[in-house]
Amino acid sequence: MEKNKETYQKAVARLREIVTDIERGDLDVDVLSERVKEAARLIKLCKEKLFQVDEEVKKILEELE
Repeated sequence: MEKNKETYQKAVARLREIVTDIERGDLDVDVLSERVKEAARLIKLCKEKLFQVDEEVKKILEELE
């Protein structure tokens, strides 16, 4: 996935795929390491997007007051 085109929904879907792969327990150690790194990056992306949306909503609500 290109980082600039990743949406929150795509990131969450990919995280679910990674969790499923890990839960199956049949990943090679090297592949497991890469999946965990990818998951960490996706979690960071999701947190950033959620924070950004939260700030935008707060700003909009403040403007309404």
